[in-house]
Amino acid sequence: MPAVAAPSTSPTTLDTPAGGAFTLIFTRLPALLRLTCGLVGAVVALSVRTPPVEPALLVPAVAALTAWSVWYAYRALRHGIGGLLVAGDVAATTAACLAIPVLVAPEVLPGEASWIAVLASTTVINTQATAPARWSVPAGLLVTGAYAVGAHAAGNPDEATAHAATLLVQTACAAAMTAIMRRRIGRADAAFGADQRLTREALIARTAREAERRQNRDLHDTVLATLTMVGLGAVAGPSAALRDRCAADLRTLAALADARSAPADGPVPLDERLRSVRARLPELPVAAELTPCAVPAPVAEALAESAYAALSNVARHASGATAALRLVRVDGTVVVEVADDGPGFDPAGVPAHRYGLRESVRGRMSTVGGRAVVSSRPGTGTRIRLEWPGGD
Repeated sequence: MPAVAAPSTSPTTLDTPAGGAFTLIFTRLPALLRLTCGLVGAVVALSVRTPPVEPALLVPAVAALTAWSVWYAYRALRHGIGGLLVAGDVAATTAACLAIPVLVAPEVLPGEASWIAVLASTTVINTQATAPARWSVPAGLLVTGAYAVGAHAAGNPDEATAHAATLLVQTACAAAMTAIMRRRIGRADAAFGADQRLTREALIARTAREAERRQNRDLHDTVLATLTMVGLGAVAGPSAALRDRCAADLRTLAALADARSAPADGPVPLDERLRSVRARLPELPVAAELTPCAVPAPVAEALAESAYAALSNVARHASGATAALRLVRVDGTVVVEVADDGPGFDPAGVPAHRYGLRESVRGRMSTVGGRAVVSSRPGTGTRIRLEWPGGD
């Protein structure tokens, strides 16, 4: 007979939470029901010992059934209800039902209220809840037949008929209810599994999109930025500065590749990362005010590369302008500011297809839980404020 799994937190249970809850409930309830029935039944059985009850048989029978009830509850609560436990319970109950003539006094047999009647009802209900229908229904019929035979042998055919009918109804109702619950629970777990698969697929797709966006940002801030300067005519003829910038772009891309292939653990000095950003733009005059500050490596990369993107915009679009780079902590928030005295622009008028501010600055900051605030208007220069709310 197949076993009912014990309560656990295994991956299978975590993948089927409704089934795990069903197993947990229908392990504990039968265990407590069997234990209660065994202890109360023992007291009731020993309280009425009028003939033809034989105390020499009643006492050891009650002791054995009580010990079995305790063992059943212990095994069920510790290890779950397996096939052997269910079979043993059915066998013990069947034997007790057949022994009704020597275990139950005639005056307490009628009315389906004897301790063996309660034992039989408990067994058929527990069996339907803890075993598949192909085993539990025949087991319920076996207990029903044994009770009818035992009650007839005790000289009470009315009790045999009445409680046999009750046992049949209990078997049918418990089996139907359990089957419906198992079917609904199976559907719930299937829906949960499908939702988990969709969530994992969405996460994988989002991760892939973020990797693509990160790659696009890096290309925009290095190679594409340099090519844009060339295309706008900012470099006329052979230029040592252009060669230096191209070499710096290659070093930056190589450094980014190395940083992503190596695990980042522990904080890194953000002020040093910003100084390296300043060094990557030798053609742009930058006044720097950098307070020593350590942040997690991904945050340092996001802040530094966002600052580089902002300074690159100054170099491309504000020829002759000067810039200022500032790093401070304000009320626990790490703040990096990039300001310039260039011609300025209208942030609301930037076309949607333009990649710089949208991804290289705002998008990059959002990946680490930060934000970027752009303040500018024509004729007043530009100030970009980068904030990460994780500084000590």
